[in-house]
Parts: sequence; C-alpha cells; structure tokens
Amino acid sequence: MSRQMTGGEALVAGLATHGVDTVFGIPGTHSLPIYPYFQQYGIRHVLTRHEQGAGYAADGYARVSGRPGVVVTTTGPAILNAATAAAQSYSDSVPVLFLSPAVPVDHPGRGNGLLHEVKDQRAAMDAVTAGSHRVHSVQEIPVAARWRRLSPICVRAGRDLGISMCRWIFSTGSRAYGCRRPSGWPPRSRTRAAISEAAHMLADAQFPGIIAGGGVRAAAAELARVAESLGAPVIASTNGKGILPADHPLSLGAGLHHRAVFDFVAECDVLLAIGTELAPSDLFAGGLEFRGKLVRVDIDPAQLLTNAEPDLAIVGDARQALTELALALPARESTQRPAQWRERVSAQAAIEGAPWRSIVDSLAAALGRDGVVAADNAMVSYYGALSNLPGYRPGCFLFPTGLGTLGYGLPAAIGAKLAEPDTPVVALEGDGGLMFTVAELATAAQLGLPLPVLIVDNGGYGEIRNEMAERGDPVHAVDLGHPDFVALGQSLGCHAMTAGDLTEDITNALAADRPTLIHIQSARR
Repeated sequence: MSRQMTGGEALVAGLATHGVDTVFGIPGTHSLPIYPYFQQYGIRHVLTRHEQGAGYAADGYARVSGRPGVVVTTTGPAILNAATAAAQSYSDSVPVLFLSPAVPVDHPGRGNGLLHEVKDQRAAMDAVTAGSHRVHSVQEIPVAARWRRLSPICVRAGRDLGISMCRWIFSTGSRAYGCRRPSGWPPRSRTRAAISEAAHMLADAQFPGIIAGGGVRAAAAELARVAESLGAPVIASTNGKGILPADHPLSLGAGLHHRAVFDFVAECDVLLAIGTELAPSDLFAGGLEFRGKLVRVDIDPAQLLTNAEPDLAIVGDARQALTELALALPARESTQRPAQWRERVSAQAAIEGAPWRSIVDSLAAALGRDGVVAADNAMVSYYGALSNLPGYRPGCFLFPTGLGTLGYGLPAAIGAKLAEPDTPVVALEGDGGLMFTVAELATAAQLGLPLPVLIVDNGGYGEIRNEMAERGDPVHAVDLGHPDFVALGQSLGCHAMTAGDLTEDITNALAADRPTLIHIQSARR
C-alpha cells in the first residue's frame, strides 16, 4: 500500500529520482515545507548569502557538471532576487531549476497584502525564462517536474499544498532576430539524407570551416573527428571555448569578435555552424558575412533561423549529427591553411589582451589543462582571458555571455567547485562586478573551498568609462575608488592578500583550506 506524501516531500523525492544531489538557496517562511526532506533524500543544501548568488552558483554547477542546477527560494522578493540569474541562464541555454512558493491556491485575485505577495509572480518569472508552471495539486507535481531540453521549468504550487512554487527555468535561447525564413523551410530533421547532403557540401568545399557553440559541449570528440576529416579550422563561441583543445592544430581558439575571424568566415566556401545562435553578444560589433554556403545544426528549430540564414538547416542533437557526419566524410590531406589562420587569430587576440597578458599567463601556468575559470563581465575577462587563456576542456571558461550580467564570477566558481571538487577552479573578477555578489565570499569560506578569487582593480567601471570618453561625453558616475579588498576578504573568513608572484599565489590558493582573495591593482584602461 503506497503511503501518502506531502507536496514538499513529493518534490524532493522527484529531485532525488532525477539524480539531484545539490541545491542552492536560502530558506524562508513559505519554503519551509520542502526543507525537512533534503537530508532524508541525500540532497545537500548550499546556503548562499543572496538569491542572485544562488542562481549564479547553480548556473556554474550546471555548466561544469552537465546536469541541471537547482535553486530554492521563498516567495516574492526572494524569487525576484534570483530573476537576473535566471535570465542569464536562459540567455546562455543553461539548465537551472528554480523552486519557490506561490501564494495559496485560493488567494484573492487582486491581492490582500499577504506577506511577500507579488502582483503576478508567475508572469514576472515567465518574462525572463522559457516559461513557468504552477501546480494546483500534489498529484500534479511529478507530471510538472520533468526535465526538458536545456531550459529551466518553473513549477509553482500554493503554500497550502505544503510545497514551494517550483519553477524549472530551462533556457532555450529560442528567440529569433527578424531573420527571413530560408527557402525550403522548415528545416530537415537529422535523417540519413540530410546528413548525406551536409557531408557532400562539406567534402566538396575547398575552404571548409566550423563554428562551434556551447551546444557542442557534450560532443567534443565527435567535433574533433569531423574537423580532422575535413581539415577544417574550428573557431568557438565564448560558451564553446575549450570544446576543441587549444593545442589542437585545427583550433582557432575562442572569441568570434576578432577581425581575423570575420575574414576567416568570409573565406569559407562552406561553413558548418553547430550549437550556436551566432549571437551579437559574441560578435561585439556587426554580423558575420557568409559568402559561401552555411550549414547549421541545432536541436532547437528556432535557433536555426537566428542571426543568419542557412543554406541547409538540420534539426538534431549535436553529438548524433556529428557522429553521423564523421562516418559520411572522406578524409582529406592536411594543408597549411589552419596554421595560417591560427597565427592570424592569435596575433590579434594578443594585441587586444596585452594589458592583461601577465595575469592570463599566470592563470594558465597555475591551472594546467584541467582548470576552470569562472569569469565576471570584466575587461580582463572578455579582452584578456577569452581569447588568450588556453582552454583544453568543455566548460573551462564560465562567462555570462548573453545577458551580460555583473556579479557572476564568484558564485559561479562556487557552483563549479562543488560540481567538481578535485578540479582547479578560479574566480576572475573586476572590482565593479565583485561588489554585486561579494557576500558570497562568506559562502565559499563557510564551505572551506580552496578557491582563488582574483580581483583586477581599475577603480571602477572601466569599459563604461572608456565608452563615455570615446563618445566625447563627460566621464562621470563610473569611479568606485579602491576599497580595502584584503581587509574585506579577511572579514568574511577568507585568506586575502595583495598579489605578488601571481602564479605562485594562485597555486598556493588552490591548495589552501579556504578561499583566497588576491587583489591585483590595475591601471585604468
């Protein structure tokens, strides 16, 4: 005879069934019906200091582990605090599940001043995610709480069901930017005929090329086989960094914004773009010019319309499509072309990243081939580390690409380190971004994580300062001064120091008994 469960237990039991072992969040009055069951079902709860930090930590956990991250908040202000992190995960197609209470099922439609009451909590979260769902009975929970494709599901339940609202917010990134439908739309499904057509186009190309996005993270070996069969250079988007190791002779590294990358794409007579929306946030300025034929593969049909019109669009899983392409492609002789493009792209990256090169080189020396950098939206990250820090594995560079939020790096590093405790993980921060989520230093300290936190301090919002100057506008409202970051780190339970020999500092911090804040004074750029 089956025993009855409360909604709270049904939810936690469902998480455990799906293999969830870690959740991030802060308990609140209205979410307490969930909390008795976490330990019972073997799920670790990580107490962050702010719900936005919980969302970023879950995002970092998901990007490194390949499994959905989970956030638990209470109602109203708590779930709204997490909304920015949810929107960031959505924009980068990262699977994060947000759980939060809703008002009781019989709550008055116009409200009555209930604690944490929000006019329309469901709509608020629906606006920044792939969607949300509210359950109205305990029986509905197992049906609602099913993992979909990379996008959080939002399942909301009234407090009177003994459960918090459960939002599984899966970021699909399925927005289109006004592209025309290509001839022959709808796209082909991943069939033998579709793969054969793509293989013939690529095999007949004189100058083939590949752009790999974050959607290829689970298909690194398959991507390498296709590239090697074609002798095709591979450039990765920001979220695709490391899918093809940096020292692979066909790798052009990561970062689609360099002039050399635009020239490379224009030279290709057939280009395979797989698992990428070719996003403006990756390109920095302008769009790629496709003079040859464009083959696009994506699991989401809407992505195939985004930002560029393909000559052949194939709906399919990246690993399966690449596996079948590799079998269909004949091998070709190698040429000097990949080496020439590697040299051009790396030369431009080196010029752009020169002000931060010593920091990036120290990171590379300390991290080795297996390390992970969780980077904030800072100049040292997108000008310095993105294209100049070697990446050797998928998920080696965690960066808030699409939405471009600040405060991401530190909590994402916490999530990454919890996902892979034996992997060297470093948080790379600017002084402005760190202050958005600086309280999470206390979270990392409480967890005893050996986490180096690098703060590159240029005294304010350097990118905006430069843009103001370039516009000829008065430069103001961008200077933050120089807080005593060492004292701040120590006050929150971390080791803290001013940088000396940075490689040695990072190496020691990776073996410490707690986080180490490393303050790097940087000139204004």
